[in-house]
Amino acid sequence: MSISSSAVLVSLNISVWPASTIDKEVTTKVLDDAMAHQNAGKFKKDLLAGTSLRKDIENRAARARQFHAKNTIPWADKGDRLLPTSLFLEYKQTIDKELLEFDTMCEEFFQAYPSLCAAAPVNMGKLFKRDDYPDLDVVRGRFGFRSRISPLPEAGDFRLDAGNQEIADQIADIKTKYDADMQARLADAMRDPWDRLHKMLTTISSKLTDDKNASEDTKGKRYHDTLVTNPLELCALLGKLNITKDPKLEDARLQLEATMRHADIEVIKSSPDVRESIKAKVDTILGKFDW
Repeated sequence: MSISSSAVLVSLNISVWPASTIDKEVTTKVLDDAMAHQNAGKFKKDLLAGTSLRKDIENRAARARQFHAKNTIPWADKGDRLLPTSLFLEYKQTIDKELLEFDTMCEEFFQAYPSLCAAAPVNMGKLFKRDDYPDLDVVRGRFGFRSRISPLPEAGDFRLDAGNQEIADQIADIKTKYDADMQARLADAMRDPWDRLHKMLTTISSKLTDDKNASEDTKGKRYHDTLVTNPLELCALLGKLNITKDPKLEDARLQLEATMRHADIEVIKSSPDVRESIKAKVDTILGKFDW
């Protein structure tokens, strides 16, 4: 099965300067005062206490990584992930937007860095050490946002001038092993959509399980809109992440979608019978497939 027309390889690497360091002197003093073992703890300094500029960049990076992980499935142990071509345009537009925002926030931070260093003695008090603060050029190099998109190679792309039959046989063997490896990696990759669906189903089932033995004061659970919206969002996404067109995954996705499509969170909150009915349908899905 070729998936080169159904998915591409993507990688996302974002780095943010942590602006923190372990103060060995303070750590030693704290441990000595507490009469504690030398490995009992460490004192970590936030070098930019008093400003959220760097932390805002870190939060932005986390959102970009979350989007990347949500819309792709694992491929290599590290780095490359599979992006369905049906999500390519949305992914590319979002990542480009995230890159632009990241660069803008970084430039704002770089502009402010000299003044932040000047304010550090006040914010850090006796914890301040000038050597903790690198030059601006060094700090710039600690931030980065790198996205790469590349086609998924196929065994047919392997080319070597076969001068004799022995070489031709070896090339054929390499291609056969490559195809087998691709199929194994693809099967591993497709575990991710199944795992996401299974986690969602078990979460719904657990949330809708009423403890009939609990007291009136303690058995109440809180139900939020996400109990309905999250499964529907996942079902829509799984329709695109199913790059192998797995009929069983599609069947399970559609069953959950049908179960939650007309669910009303207010009715779920007030009606034990409705909660029991939805839970029964979800449990049926869980029992139907080999997870």
